[in-house]
Amino acid sequence: MNLMIVEDEVRIRNGIAGGIPWEQSGIEIVALAGSGKEALDMMERRKPDIILLDIEMPEMDGLELAEEVLRQEPQMKLVILSGHNDFHYAQRAIELGVMKYLLKPAGDQEILEAVTEAAREIREKLMEKHNMDELKRLWESRLPQLQNDFFRNWILNRYEEWEWRKHAGELNLSITGHTRFLACICEIDPLAEEETRFSAADSSLLQFSLECIAKEFMASPFCRVFNDANGSTVVLFFGQQSEPDTELMKRANIEVSRLLKVVEDCLKLTASAGLGTVFGSTEVFQSYRQARRALQDRTVYGHAIAIPYLEVKKEEGTFDFNPSFERQLEIAIQTEEVGQAYALIEEHLGQVFRHATAELVHEHVLYLSSIFTRFIQSRGFPMKKVLHGDYRIFRSLETLTTQSQILEWTKRVAGQIWDYMDNERRQCSHEMVKNILESVEQHLGEDLSLHSFSERLFVNPSYLSRLFKKETGESFSNYVLGRRMERAKELLAGNVKVYDAANAVGYQDMSYFAKVFRKYWGVAPRELKK
Repeated sequence: MNLMIVEDEVRIRNGIAGGIPWEQSGIEIVALAGSGKEALDMMERRKPDIILLDIEMPEMDGLELAEEVLRQEPQMKLVILSGHNDFHYAQRAIELGVMKYLLKPAGDQEILEAVTEAAREIREKLMEKHNMDELKRLWESRLPQLQNDFFRNWILNRYEEWEWRKHAGELNLSITGHTRFLACICEIDPLAEEETRFSAADSSLLQFSLECIAKEFMASPFCRVFNDANGSTVVLFFGQQSEPDTELMKRANIEVSRLLKVVEDCLKLTASAGLGTVFGSTEVFQSYRQARRALQDRTVYGHAIAIPYLEVKKEEGTFDFNPSFERQLEIAIQTEEVGQAYALIEEHLGQVFRHATAELVHEHVLYLSSIFTRFIQSRGFPMKKVLHGDYRIFRSLETLTTQSQILEWTKRVAGQIWDYMDNERRQCSHEMVKNILESVEQHLGEDLSLHSFSERLFVNPSYLSRLFKKETGESFSNYVLGRRMERAKELLAGNVKVYDAANAVGYQDMSYFAKVFRKYWGVAPRELKK
């Protein structure tokens, strides 16, 4: 839960923020405000769930602030911490809807309990809100995407027989009674050079338009339209009862050919399709792979046609197409799963080495080099700095002449990309924390808070807190306290007056400074000067 503290006295405000173990109770302080007006300005940006506020403040008192906050956000929980033991104040607070009215000086435990009680009430209301009707509505709104994900996984062979039947039933898909299936893949053809209405940047929009047309045109209980991981439109046909495989293939060919004609009429662009053959429920992925291979043949047969898969004897130099390899490899490198990236590379090249000719192996080296080049350049990294000595190999890939050379080079490049990305992240983190440390040294006498730094650096306070602790080994508040106490000790040892030393490190309250100093060093400030 997010907490905002509104208190005009800096010492009290910082004491509440730093002296109570909020995180242990699941509370995150997202804002500190010194007035009601400042609190209202920060509300929209900081999104607090609970506000702990004083009553007597400049510009706008706490009750006025409470009234305005609850007018804007009726669900907000407010806890008042006031020095006024006056029945009328308390009565007005209750009338406004304030949850708790605490009197100063309230103890840390009392304040913590009041805020955690407010958090508990918020959670309970959220639970009530998500009743069965709401869950049903959310389920229905997400159902189309969940069904699409199911079909995507099914055609990629990610389900056992019992799994796909179970998921199909849960997603209200009436397909478990069918036993024969045929997959078709449709894509917009490459744009002609004379095309002026659209460019390559519109490919996703055009493919989405094709999918929408297909869903409308192919609406039938005996087929399903969805998109695969590549954004292609997949039409999965279901065999009807007693329908021979030949009739299913004929029906699919006729309907897809009609679909391509409708797409051309609507978009004034051509599309092509690849059709697989008929398979049972556990082999749907085979039909999908066949459709993908058939669609690739449009470079031979031309555009605006439905191309059926033609079974040929598998010759040396072919292997099964894996449309998700590039995406999985990129995710593995991006998420620092280098071991997973290596495993993907080994599996991919293993298939190539087992089935491919020397010429096709070279084509796959070119393919892998293009993946790495796109990955590096899309992030604005300089190729030479990322690849070091391997950069020259990108310009002469024919120098990789053995399987071990190819495998080692590919894994080495993946590792170099990850190393460069990791170094960039570390450098960015180091510079950010370095700037904070320098600023702390220059402004020890001022009000220092992690929230002010987070606003200045445009980062989340929680992230900055974790980053600071990771880089320095201690929390921001402990670091600032330590530097202030060290500076105060240096000043006092140099015969600076206690009052001046306290002001120099940000303490206006002498008694509070003395208390903190004694707790930190074990002696009072005046004793140190003797």
